[in-house]
Amino acid sequence: MVARCALTLTGKNILVLGAYGFIGAAVVRALRCRGAQVTGLVRKPVQGALLLDGIKLVQGDLRRFTHPQDWEAALTGIDCVVNCAGALQDGPSDDLAAVHHHAIAALGQACAQRGVSVVQISAIGATPNADTEFMRTKAAGDAALEHSGADLWILRPGLVIGQSDYGGTTLLRMLAAVPLVQPIAYPATPVQCVGMEDLCHAVVTCCADEVPQGAYDLVEDQAQSLRDVLATTRRWLGFPAARFRLVMPPVLTKAVARCADALGYLGWRSPLRSTAMTVMASGVVGDPAPYRAATGRSLRPLPEIYGSMTSAREHRLTARMSLLAPLVITVLSLFWVLSGIFGLVGLPEAAGVLTEAGWADAAAVSSVVFWSFVDIALGLAVLYRPWTARVCLAQVGVAAFYVLAATVVTPGLWLDPLGPLVKVLPAMLLSLVAWPMVQSR
Repeated sequence: MVARCALTLTGKNILVLGAYGFIGAAVVRALRCRGAQVTGLVRKPVQGALLLDGIKLVQGDLRRFTHPQDWEAALTGIDCVVNCAGALQDGPSDDLAAVHHHAIAALGQACAQRGVSVVQISAIGATPNADTEFMRTKAAGDAALEHSGADLWILRPGLVIGQSDYGGTTLLRMLAAVPLVQPIAYPATPVQCVGMEDLCHAVVTCCADEVPQGAYDLVEDQAQSLRDVLATTRRWLGFPAARFRLVMPPVLTKAVARCADALGYLGWRSPLRSTAMTVMASGVVGDPAPYRAATGRSLRPLPEIYGSMTSAREHRLTARMSLLAPLVITVLSLFWVLSGIFGLVGLPEAAGVLTEAGWADAAAVSSVVFWSFVDIALGLAVLYRPWTARVCLAQVGVAAFYVLAATVVTPGLWLDPLGPLVKVLPAMLLSLVAWPMVQSR
């Protein structure tokens, strides 16, 4: 373990962009532990308040902060800005050019005018001619900050390994959770990692002006193959070693990425999207020498990073649930859509159950048609990510209504050999299981 210097940020007011994200939340905690007064700029203050108790929050969407004057209120009384915000791909709620470039260019100009320093969390491989729009827009934002004249540190972390997970770390843990077989794409890809603790320490030293201004890659000294990174992750989680390795061919990997991109239009931010796959194919490799020369220290290698972190039951459970989540949502959607379709296809028989219970023909037919369309609507709506959690609860409510109504109107269905009411119970439970699986952060 490399010794940490006891830095203090007492008296400093620091604004953190993307404060409740994977990196942002850890940075906020590290800055507070050093005595800084931290303000978080977040999209959703209600969610931020739950995750960042005691932190002053300012509501803001970087897509709306594209001119220097847009930053005036947020920068009032601020000494330093740490930008932890970012998005992987364009989508309904993400605009890479605005978030990575235009907003950050405006931030740089506003900070230069006010004497506010900036710590920019960029990415390894962020160059103007990179293969992905993510990297190109990150590079454009970095360049704009460099030309702004503001005091600036640019940190480019490798694959970030933290106690929690997001993005690439989530993908690693999902793959590690596959029993018996270890699926992997691009197993020989070189990867250099950085521990979240080391990343946060680098941010603190920059905010304290203890390291020269400039751009630094935050990576371990030696690269290792993605195969070895995944094996180390699997051991840390406590999963048995895989008996077989299944190397995914590039054509299949690209097909999976295209499907994940399509799901992005429904709001699903999958770690399997094409940007992540492109980065995985090209590798995550930086130069540790400049940071080592500036600080006199190397960053910990992956075994030491994992050795400093606790692996518990909740980490294994989260990895397995992340792996199962797509299957659970797919099964829920099919169950409700097919239930509605079967109701319409078998309309005479379904309505006959109600007429035998004394309902008028028109009322029975109308009821079956109405609730069949409700089933179909719930089955389709659960696929739209912003609605998924609420739809899961709606499914439970509708299913409970079906059970209660059927018990009152047609209690004989409980004794039906096909068990239509009995089968509703596990469907309700599956919706309840899915509900916490899709909670944001």
